[in-house]
Amino acid sequence: MADINSRRKITKKTENLSSVEGKLPPQAIDMEEAVLGAIMLEKDAIINIIDILKPHSFYKESHVHIYGAIQKLFNRSEPIDILTVTEELKKAAQLDAVGGAYYITQLTNRVASAAHVEYHARIIAQKHIQRELIRVSTKTINDAYEESNDVFDLLENAGNSIFNISEVNTKTDFESSGQLIKKTLEEMEKNGNNIDGITGIPSGLSSLDRITAGWQKTDLVIIAARPAMGKTAFVLTAARNAAFNSNKKTAIFSLEMSKTQLMHRLISSEAEINGKQIKSGKLDQNEWGRIHSITGILCKENLFIDDTPGISVFELRAKARRLKEKKGIELLIVDYLQLMTAESSGYGNREQEISFISRSLKGLAKELDIPVIALSQLSRSAETRGNGSKPKLSDLRESGAIEQDADMVGFLYRPSYYDITTDADGRQLEGSEAFLLIEKHRNGPLDDAKFKFIGEYTKFTDWDEINFIKAPTIQPNHDFSEPRKDWETEDIPF
Repeated sequence: MADINSRRKITKKTENLSSVEGKLPPQAIDMEEAVLGAIMLEKDAIINIIDILKPHSFYKESHVHIYGAIQKLFNRSEPIDILTVTEELKKAAQLDAVGGAYYITQLTNRVASAAHVEYHARIIAQKHIQRELIRVSTKTINDAYEESNDVFDLLENAGNSIFNISEVNTKTDFESSGQLIKKTLEEMEKNGNNIDGITGIPSGLSSLDRITAGWQKTDLVIIAARPAMGKTAFVLTAARNAAFNSNKKTAIFSLEMSKTQLMHRLISSEAEINGKQIKSGKLDQNEWGRIHSITGILCKENLFIDDTPGISVFELRAKARRLKEKKGIELLIVDYLQLMTAESSGYGNREQEISFISRSLKGLAKELDIPVIALSQLSRSAETRGNGSKPKLSDLRESGAIEQDADMVGFLYRPSYYDITTDADGRQLEGSEAFLLIEKHRNGPLDDAKFKFIGEYTKFTDWDEINFIKAPTIQPNHDFSEPRKDWETEDIPF
């Protein structure tokens, strides 16, 4: 009777998977029986496969319940054998559903030892992935036939589903200290040969690079400030320096500004022409010449911009992975974190959603082995303290998880924004002074980096104008104090 019920459950499960051309979904029932039997025979068997299999990895419904009981016993550090598993199933009122104590006893007869349990477990996991791919593909096919479904939602859902299968079933294995020591020593030797002390991707701002040694791989960097403080201008400066000075492929996901607006800013910053003039297009011959001289640099295939509004964290991860694979990006920038969505409505409030987004960005930095810089808004609490009070970690908007997940947190601060003309020591301040106040730095010191903010061109430059990083700078090809003679006769190509 138990075997008949099991066959009925398998048939029902098969129907739900919409078998193609009469084929049964991929399965390995004999392997499932061997693994479960081995676990109850030898106490160490579960340790070898606990990170490979989950209850839903099993195809047969009774095996799902049996492995679930084994997993509960393992989590409670209780012994695992025929008697304890039987008792656990009895407590959950599932013993009869799996075929009774007799069926559990029979499982141990399927295998002589646990010698090959890990190999068998990996086969079960592979079959599960195949079934999941069939399920997702079948759903995508059915949804595609529905005329009422938006095609772009269909594409996004299909991509996210495939990504989730990969995310859940692909894990990075551990490495021993013996395996890691060689890699670490090689990296230390390589870093020691850097004359400028930069071990990561240079920001192009010497005072900041002295503190951070560049943007470091796997780091999540949060740059936060109140509106109009220059967050976008700062990361655009960093992106420009990485992409065009240091030849590092850089991606910007701009949720606030369009691609065209960002390019207007880049041109304004590079050619040092007022942003309003760039937008209006009302430029004289001299200014057109300066723009013409820098277009060759800006056309380099090192900077990639995506301005998808309200992009979800799943979509961003999928796009970032494709950029890493196809273009080899080395730096990723998100502007800004609070405009992203978590795709799912299963979060109790916005704070939980932001926590999920920040954790995902940190995970993405580790997965792609690149630095991820995310802009963040600050709450009004800094301004309510009055007198141009400097921001602090508790001012991060909507979630303390941002502070926890980040490897570095810096606050952009411009005294002139608050009409502050002197510092705490009474020293007269210049209107262009700007600071990045580093309030959290997991792998380095806490300090303030000082820059010059040129509002007319929305750019940040070194305050002391020292070429800390020996990288080529972009300069016009000619002296534009006077127009070139040949411009008087040539047509301007813009």
